[in-house]
Amino acid sequence: MTGTPVVQALGIHKSFGPVHVLRGVSLTVHAGEVLCVMGPSGSGKSTFLRCVNQLERIDDGELWVRDELVGHRVRQGRLYELNEREIARQRRGIGMVFQRFNLFPHMTALGNVIEGPLRALRHNRTDATAAARRLLDRVGLSDKYDAYPAQLSGGQQQRVAIARALAMQPYLMLFDEPTSALDPELVGEVLDVMKTLAADGMTMVVVTHETGFAREVGDTLVFMDDGVVVESGPPADVLGAPQHPRTREFLSRVLG
Repeated sequence: MTGTPVVQALGIHKSFGPVHVLRGVSLTVHAGEVLCVMGPSGSGKSTFLRCVNQLERIDDGELWVRDELVGHRVRQGRLYELNEREIARQRRGIGMVFQRFNLFPHMTALGNVIEGPLRALRHNRTDATAAARRLLDRVGLSDKYDAYPAQLSGGQQQRVAIARALAMQPYLMLFDEPTSALDPELVGEVLDVMKTLAADGMTMVVVTHETGFAREVGDTLVFMDDGVVVESGPPADVLGAPQHPRTREFLSRVLG
């Protein structure tokens, strides 16, 4: 990929107490790229996403998103931490979809999607509602505007969550194993929405075990283990002819 870098991670470290979760992660995500991240549980994949979205603060290294140093500003050669309002501004252009859908149970699908634009972007209700309807149409839920989360399948809830993230008009979408909580027959409907986003040019970082999606849609596949990037490259190469023994061992179990 030769597009403008959207995410640049340079030697990222993150610990939780004595547990060193990220051990010098470096990678770049370019504009319009779909970067897929695979690895065993506990390898640091989700923590890395949470650092990009500033749900966690890094301990060392540099993390740049769209030419801004995440969580900090440089002024007169000195580094200053951002306050919560400034962090919220940086975070606003980044959409994140979690394993669990995290929808507001007391709001309809439409209500969930318009909440962010109304509160954070200060859109008027008429415009926000029209945009939310278009987004729900886009993810195949034109008949579910007034349905509450409890009335929706897991796949439908996850598609509402994607529409909700898109309603904030992000330039970057982060997906943290978005199909792992779904019944197998519902996985395809969520992956289809993600494929459409990729085809439309959305920059995406996707933590996933869906090798078919990574091979078909991903531009780059990163394999992480024990907090480091073990191997990266075109998905067909990493999946078809992994170079590192740890990657081969992991894929032999995933692919059977």
